[in-house]
Amino acid sequence: MTLWTGLLLASLAVYSWKFIGSLVPSKALDHPRMAQLVSLITVALMSGLIGIQTLITDRQVELDSRLPAVLVAIALTVMRLPFIFVVAVAALVAAGLRFLLGWP
Repeated sequence: MTLWTGLLLASLAVYSWKFIGSLVPSKALDHPRMAQLVSLITVALMSGLIGIQTLITDRQVELDSRLPAVLVAIALTVMRLPFIFVVAVAALVAAGLRFLLGWP
């Protein structure tokens, strides 16, 4: 399978789920329990994505400058600081650790 074949198959799979989702009646989506479930799934997926992007390199766990940067971003987010500030400070932390300590 070539890269383009895989990309097209993945795109079709994602589109099919989007299409199937549009067929769900709005009455089912308006239920409070469903709204709570959807919000929890969103948080779980985002947490997984952040965890993978922070800790995994070439299918191995690697602790580098990304982990402290994400921890700083979490702390600043809990303090309810503006998003652009959180991103800038986290980037500075990662860059500083890479420059000063030679971390990858």
